[in-house]
Amino acid sequence: MGSFSLTNMFLGADSIVQGVMLLLVLASVASWVVVIEKTILLNKVSRNIWLFKKIAQKLTNKVNPEDFPGFTSMMVETGLKESDDLAGGETRSDYRERVERSMRVFLSGRLDRLQSRVTLLATVGSTSPFIGLFGTVWGIMHSFIGIAQSGETTLAVVAPGIAEALAATAMGLIAAIPAVVAFNKINSTIKKIIKESLAGIGLVGNSLARIHFSAPPTNTSASPRLEVEHGTEY
Repeated sequence: MGSFSLTNMFLGADSIVQGVMLLLVLASVASWVVVIEKTILLNKVSRNIWLFKKIAQKLTNKVNPEDFPGFTSMMVETGLKESDDLAGGETRSDYRERVERSMRVFLSGRLDRLQSRVTLLATVGSTSPFIGLFGTVWGIMHSFIGIAQSGETTLAVVAPGIAEALAATAMGLIAAIPAVVAFNKINSTIKKIIKESLAGIGLVGNSLARIHFSAPPTNTSASPRLEVEHGTEY
């Protein structure tokens, strides 16, 4: 049974099959690094967005960035700065759209960071089975060439080469399946974050418009400001 261990199959395989196996191992490790990183980051961002929307629902006559968690404080600060740039004859709808647009632009930049390297999972998920299949085909072809050269067709001669070849297919599936599942889950979570973020931005924009059009402009410009460090993370 020792001859059929994974290590012995790798060492006994053709150099091309060995290269395929090593490539699939590296792809699997890289995808798991991305999965762990994005899981931690998305959990933190989801929590911040949940709090952001919850706080936005309770806004009354003041919008203070310090009340919002994580990067959402900077997003609200961006909206407040845009609200100070008054335009003559602007309607409430136009004012609200301008303020919300500035927050959406800020959000878009943060979402780009969330989505970075996620395409690696799609690449691993879509290509790994074919890379493994290539290793299998090459391994079987190499085994048949060896059989033809030796003239031996017993199971003891054929089985090791076939097992080595099929191991490449198995490794391709092992790399691909978690990557595909993680890719779909991450995309679903990001879509939910976008939906909740836009809802919260709408609430903040509505509150700023209400404050602006129900009080003198000086009241809005006097809203507390938050000194934001450019290095603030999620």
